[in-house]
Amino acid sequence: DVQLVESGGDSVQAGGSLRLSCAASGLPSSTYCMGWFRQAPGKEREGVARIFFGGGAGTYYADSVKGRFTASRDIATNTVYLQMNSLKPEDTAMYYCAAEESARQCWRNEFANWGQGTQVTVS
Repeated sequence: DVQLVESGGDSVQAGGSLRLSCAASGLPSSTYCMGWFRQAPGKEREGVARIFFGGGAGTYYADSVKGRFTASRDIATNTVYLQMNSLKPEDTAMYYCAAEESARQCWRNEFANWGQGTQVTVS
């Protein structure tokens, strides 16, 4: 079974930085992409970043975080990271890591495997 465990969430002041980690286990070799999502109270879940492993690879970001957030992957440890700089109060949310095998689902931002989330609060 796929297991995704997020960590690194915290309470920080505006302008600060955090790095989130997602430790993955049980990922099939056919995993096509992993992503970071967030959901604030009363709001819909938002895709933050996607790292594509296949199809030429690449990383894509939501406009709201471009230039401030960086997603990366450590293949050796099967961990993905989300470096978040210049944090704003509107970045406050529960952040989730997700993984998907289907290229089509990756491009549609629809993921099958999810972690439990880690809370980020910016004040």
